Amino acid sequence: MPDLPTPQDATEAALFSECWDAVLAYADLCTSGSTAAAQLGREAFAHGIREARAADAGPVRGTGRRPARLPRIPLLLTSVRTTAAAWEEEGQGHKLDPDLRLWLNSDKAARYTGPPLQRPLALRGLRDLQQPDAELLWFAEVEALPLPLVARRLGLDPAGAAEELQQVRTLFRDRCHRNHLDTPMDAQCRSYARLLDAVTRSSAAETPGDLSRHLATCVQCAEAAACLRLHGGALPGALAGGVIGWGGLAYLERRRRAAEVRLGAGRPGSGDKAAGEPDEGEQKARVARNGLLVAAVLVSVLALGVSLMPFGGTDDDLGASGADRQPVADPAPPLPSAPSLPPATSKPSGRTTQGTKQPEKPGKPEDKNRHTEPQGTSSPTERTEPGKSEDPVCRVEYDLVNQWPDGFQATVTVTSTESLDSWRVAWSFRDGQRVGQMWDGSVSQDGSRVTATAADYNKSVPAGGDLAFGFLASWRGKNSPPHDFELNGHACAKSG
Repeated sequence: MPDLPTPQDATEAALFSECWDAVLAYADLCTSGSTAAAQLGREAFAHGIREARAADAGPVRGTGRRPARLPRIPLLLTSVRTTAAAWEEEGQGHKLDPDLRLWLNSDKAARYTGPPLQRPLALRGLRDLQQPDAELLWFAEVEALPLPLVARRLGLDPAGAAEELQQVRTLFRDRCHRNHLDTPMDAQCRSYARLLDAVTRSSAAETPGDLSRHLATCVQCAEAAACLRLHGGALPGALAGGVIGWGGLAYLERRRRAAEVRLGAGRPGSGDKAAGEPDEGEQKARVARNGLLVAAVLVSVLALGVSLMPFGGTDDDLGASGADRQPVADPAPPLPSAPSLPPATSKPSGRTTQGTKQPEKPGKPEDKNRHTEPQGTSSPTERTEPGKSEDPVCRVEYDLVNQWPDGFQATVTVTSTESLDSWRVAWSFRDGQRVGQMWDGSVSQDGSRVTATAADYNKSVPAGGDLAFGFLASWRGKNSPPHDFELNGHACAKSG
């Protein structure tokens, strides 16, 4: 079995895992089947990384600064769109969603590749922001991540993150307003430009009837209004639609649903605290790290042809921290540099990176790698299966995230009907598999029996809540799913 990844490898892998998850979510929307989605995602991912590294390779001649580019996730999403367009031109359009094909052959698609001053306002405004500011805006508004989690990921002070996000929103609005005035437009649109700026500044301002009628018929001005109006909840849709293009709103909804699943929103007891409070956010964020090392596998298995390293940048970039970050509202910000890589850490207080699975499209088959098993206890003489008339104290879900010739990655999620002050989960392997590394828990193994014990930061589990952890393991010959799961000595039932 090859050497297990180092902590630094894990940090880099988590970064790529996060980006791959977003790419696959959008590629799935763009295609007619899961096989085509994986192919489109692979090609777009590799192309997007090459583009990002080319942009970060060196400064623009004569300026000493790097060229502006989108943050890593929106850049990769636009790469999915451009790769889909290439498929259409190369005769592979049958693999794409029919509505996307119509869009690609319309004037709407041409706006995203046409003259820069005629491209969507949100696309231009996001590109004009400094890289850290653009990352903050995209994570909070489009990826729908709780602000405390975004703050930790970007190295910000959680106490001041809300204020900083508001400053970034205002800065984005100013960039969009400036770009709107620079956009070629007819006399009628030009006459409404100042009025549009005024009425979108305040939630109390009323929109005059003539402007309202104009916005109902002018796509260009309606897009400007969505970018300039920071209140009313229009900004996420403006960003997703303006940057991604076709399917932007569907992607936005999919990411919101995925964030709810990852972070436990909507489960019993979740309404007792405000969304994103630090104590709940920290626990749920760590549960969401189940796929921490998935990119290390994905990059090799999917043959992306890229190494696990940040998207370009210098050694100074890799060592950057929140304290070195430039003022968020710098009136004349320099062109953005490559995003800094968060320091690797095993402590619970570091930045947390998501390793998520995006929801399936309705009607698509479930992942065949996903297994759930009825469970028992650790000793054959003591083991008792939950009776049909009994309510089990726990339910378990085993997910084979990825597999390669001599190893695999898996996650285990256990739902407990009772509150727990600590937990210990045990199970048995059928085919001699050996666990080599675990996160969100500590591991011991005696023969085929494996025991995972809670970490210091995730011991407490509310009634009806979930505990989760992930691991890397080796296998030979056959890799059957494990069985006989226990939670604190109690047999667990099949999930679902």
